[in-house]
Amino acid sequence: MNAQSIIDLPTFEELKENMGADFMVELAQAYFDETPQLLSRLQDALARKDCEAFRQAAHSIKSTSNSFGALEFGALAKDLEIIGREACLDGAEEKVDKLVKEYSFVEQTIKELSHGK
Repeated sequence: MNAQSIIDLPTFEELKENMGADFMVELAQAYFDETPQLLSRLQDALARKDCEAFRQAAHSIKSTSNSFGALEFGALAKDLEIIGREACLDGAEEKVDKLVKEYSFVEQTIKELSHGK
């Protein structure tokens, strides 16, 4: 995978321009701290069949990921948010697993772009 398939560069660059390069590094670090916790909450909510907690975690992942330009990752989270809203978590496990796996690519790409590599 290349950076452009993982992160929408115009969206990322706009955020970086608006926030400034130094703050962007801090913002990215907050995303790296928060997203694994949200993914864990998503998995826990799925295991407990807690649709509302599932929806909330998916929504947060979607929103912050889209801000960084991780639009495909955000779209996956949006699908999960809809599943949670519909209160039917059947079949969500495979999508949650995919989201968890994809996060490492998103994290690595944002790190590279944030530090100007």
